[in-house]
Amino acid sequence: MAMSVGPGSGDGVVSEINTTPLVDVMLVLLIIFLITIPVAINSIKVNLPKQANQPRQSKLDNITLSVNKDGDIYWNEMYVASVDALVDRLKKESVRTTQPEVHIRGDGKSRYESVGKIIYACQRAGIAKIAFVTEPPARGG
Repeated sequence: MAMSVGPGSGDGVVSEINTTPLVDVMLVLLIIFLITIPVAINSIKVNLPKQANQPRQSKLDNITLSVNKDGDIYWNEMYVASVDALVDRLKKESVRTTQPEVHIRGDGKSRYESVGKIIYACQRAGIAKIAFVTEPPARGG
């Protein structure tokens, strides 16, 4: 390739594309990808919990506490007037030799506060095992 320097070089338009900036940008991107890909591939090894679906074992000793959308608490279909009354009943159950499990059934439209009150009442009474009863998802979806 020849290059002419000086006043008589001609007035023609240069029709070639300057690829130097393109090569510079591509090299920078290549370096960035080479640095970041090992970070994205290598991650910390963690043993994630496995999903387990255990059917609820219904024993006569188990206590089922239900909360409806209005926040009313029911002990095995019997209405409980207040949280303090619930704590008193749970304290009587917690001192038995085989402490029962408490299964909480919360309405989907109930407030979290209502379920939280039951959990706090179980904690105050000294109940060790609390379980949440949910509906299984529909099959195939």
